[in-house]
Amino acid sequence: MEDRFAALDGVVDAVSGYMGGHQDNPTYEQVCSGDTGHAEAVELLYDPLQVSYRELVELFFTLHDPTTPDQQGPNVGSQYRSVVFCNDADEVEQVEQEMQRMKEENAFDGRGFCTQVITTPPTFWRAEEHHQDYYQKHRGFCSR
Repeated sequence: MEDRFAALDGVVDAVSGYMGGHQDNPTYEQVCSGDTGHAEAVELLYDPLQVSYRELVELFFTLHDPTTPDQQGPNVGSQYRSVVFCNDADEVEQVEQEMQRMKEENAFDGRGFCTQVITTPPTFWRAEEHHQDYYQKHRGFCSR
């Protein structure tokens, strides 16, 4: 997801990391164990004059399946749950409106959403350096 957000005009930075758990500064291995409670996340810094929060939310829902609990593609585990960490009530409202719009349009063949909307964002823990720009670093492996 990080690379797709980073490529969007108006996104200044997209950083891979972890949120929503109970352990300070977790490692990838700890998060993957499922014991820390974290979700893999992307922290975005963006220019709202170039890209709106709503556009970011729309992209988020096109990049993953919000109907599969604890799974994204072949990746399985609570760290792969669908979750949006919002900074304020306006962001919550925009996420909920987008989810409602997609439900009304019968997106995802009418399957129910399991996306969590967290209203008070927990601490964002930056992932290890080898997880930053992961797709760019591993493009040769991913494109085959």
